Amino acid sequence: MNRIKLFYVEDEPSLGKIVKESLESREFEVKMITSGLNAVSEFKSYLPDVCVLDVMLPHKDGFTIGQEIRAIQKEIPILYLTAKNQTEDVLKGFASGGNDYIRKPFSMEELIVRIKNLLAMSNQQVNANSGTMPLELIRIGGYTFYPLRQELHSANHIRRMSHRETELLLLLSGKLNQTITRKTILDEIWGNDSFFNSRNLDVYINKLREYLKDDESVELITLKGVGYRLVG
Repeated sequence: MNRIKLFYVEDEPSLGKIVKESLESREFEVKMITSGLNAVSEFKSYLPDVCVLDVMLPHKDGFTIGQEIRAIQKEIPILYLTAKNQTEDVLKGFASGGNDYIRKPFSMEELIVRIKNLLAMSNQQVNANSGTMPLELIRIGGYTFYPLRQELHSANHIRRMSHRETELLLLLSGKLNQTITRKTILDEIWGNDSFFNSRNLDVYINKLREYLKDDESVELITLKGVGYRLVG
């Protein structure tokens, strides 16, 4: 199996070592550097599939690196790591070409799920053609789902969704009118099908049903003992 090439810029050696080793124990090949100074030249020589950039870096910040990388390779997925939580910093991250961000401290499972989601979305964009809906929006009956913005739009309402809600709806809408098993959902989003995660899934399924209740043509069907099917 081809390993996913990940370009990682992080100036905290202890954190960087943990993240690098954790990713390499999965299906990732990781190129890690600790300074923004030569980040762009390292990126060009490595040619990764995805970038994970810390924001606070010596010599050059992550947002600047992201902008320069985006100018070189338009479609490369970029995820920012930030200790900041101000809205303006988040907006700056998206404005500089980022696809997603995660705040420190974070769990490795969440980081991996976010990376995989970005890669899945990027692959859909690359494979899109004139007859395929662009990834930035997904039609579900009378709703328009914007996964990158984590928003679900109806005729009269814009609903801001949590990261986990977005992940689940993205997975279900990617298999629209098809059955997807509980185990597949739990493994993809939570990392395993433990009892605790299974109960969490039930909660999020109910939330999505509530969000989609205004369009009678859209239904999230439970197939007892099997999984779910989103019809729309």
